Amino acid sequence: MMNDLPLLIIIWAVFTGLFLALLAYNATITRYEESQLFLENINPNEEQQQTSIVQKVNKTLPYVRALGTLSGIFTVLIIAIYTWDCWQKLQSQ
Repeated sequence: MMNDLPLLIIIWAVFTGLFLALLAYNATITRYEESQLFLENINPNEEQQQTSIVQKVNKTLPYVRALGTLSGIFTVLIIAIYTWDCWQKLQSQ
């Protein structure tokens, strides 16, 4: 099992890197988002910009959730394998 650990760490690093990149992308998109409610069509340009920002964030949201979940699963898996290996070594002494 410990022979597979470097491969699992590489896969975890890829998933976590993509997850963090998507979080950074969403943060740069939402930097200019304002919490406004447009009741009348006074300023359609701002309303269109806000709608565009929300659409971009909603488009990336499933990927953020999937990559975050995969990163968490691989984190738990790596820790479990490492802990199990340490436990086995302690038991054999």
